[in-house]
Amino acid sequence: MLEVERAADLAEYVGQHLGTSDWVTIDQAMIDAFADATGDHQWIHMDVERAKREMPGGRTVAHGYLTLSLLPRLAAGITRIRQRARGINYGANKLRFTAPVPSGARVRLHQVLKQVEPLRGGVRLTIEATVEIEGGSRPALVAETISLVYD
Repeated sequence: MLEVERAADLAEYVGQHLGTSDWVTIDQAMIDAFADATGDHQWIHMDVERAKREMPGGRTVAHGYLTLSLLPRLAAGITRIRQRARGINYGANKLRFTAPVPSGARVRLHQVLKQVEPLRGGVRLTIEATVEIEGGSRPALVAETISLVYD
């Protein structure tokens, strides 16, 4: 894990791979809870029996936004900023869901730091995030995310 004192200290890592998270399993219970939280109960996420018959691979798939929502959890195992008052998700310049995540699959995050811009009291970080599916030929998600981190 990369540890820095302040967010501005990350500037020396621009252009570098920050690290890779641990694996996280996206199981049906997680998918169901996300469906309940978002109201997205489409059968490809929820109907295990129908997915066995009709889905490639015979399994339900996670919501793309569920995969996206795991970025903070996965990123927590990659970098640590010791003196940080708060962090805010600011948005994304690019976001693509490039492969479905089947129920029961394991995913992990790779991060590359693209840019560090000073702000009053903190920095704006632009990070290239790639979520890998264990054994998959394509990533589940590729995004360029933006975060504000205050001292």
